[in-house]
Amino acid sequence: MRLLVFGQTGQVARELVRRAPADVTVTALGRDVANLSDLESCAAAVAGAKADAIINAAAWTAVDRAEAEEAAATVVNGDAPAAMARAAAARGLPFLHLSTDYVFDGAGHTPFTPDYPTAPLNAYGRSKLAGEAGIRAARGPHLILRTSWVVSAHGANFVKTMLRLGRERDVLRVVADQIGGPTPAAAIADALFTASRAMMAGAAGGTHHLAGAPDTSWAGLARAVMAGAGLSCRVEDVLTADYPTPARRPLNSRLDCTGLATVFGIPRLDWQAGLSDILKELSQ
Repeated sequence: MRLLVFGQTGQVARELVRRAPADVTVTALGRDVANLSDLESCAAAVAGAKADAIINAAAWTAVDRAEAEEAAATVVNGDAPAAMARAAAARGLPFLHLSTDYVFDGAGHTPFTPDYPTAPLNAYGRSKLAGEAGIRAARGPHLILRTSWVVSAHGANFVKTMLRLGRERDVLRVVADQIGGPTPAAAIADALFTASRAMMAGAAGGTHHLAGAPDTSWAGLARAVMAGAGLSCRVEDVLTADYPTPARRPLNSRLDCTGLATVFGIPRLDWQAGLSDILKELSQ
């Protein structure tokens, strides 16, 4: 199986490259080849690729900066995936795309199902929702995989930030009223491999969710990081309202992942086991 991946240095893209099974060839494109601000280069990369499926693992991820630069974020997260999807549809290639829990409003306490009405609270969420709409409009075989709270041993993410701060401080105040499922990038990569094979064999795609279990808060995840790393730093709970940011964050990021298990046989993963692997890698 030959996969063309948009993204090269991001958390999921790096896991796709290093976790590829022996019978899978991954070609990962960086900004020098396919800049997501250049729609023509993105479409051309798909049109000329020797690939069996296309994966978009690249995105604008600066949530707060998107508030001031929504137009630019929408090009990267909305227009570029749509251009890729149209080019993939023209060739009949499955197109797999990563989206986010931020397309929802974060209300209530019930896990969001894939068909729940979307209502993003911030510019980043709106830009990702635009990408979803563009992909569906391309009318090709596609999978929109919404995920949340991605963590790994690579790049900038919550786990690495907590490790750094936990070594520097005795006490950390961390938000405890945002609830969701931390999701190791390695598990997302494995899910994309499984889904790519299934779609090449004719499985329907659509929109699905993938998030780690059990649901927890950012403070709960921070405590797990401290415990797993053997750090004595104490984590104190605070409210989202105590730390206002340019972009509003959803309080409820719970995702209903049953559809992914039903269609692709991909169960909800244990983020605690994934965290252990991440911490072990970072310690080496």
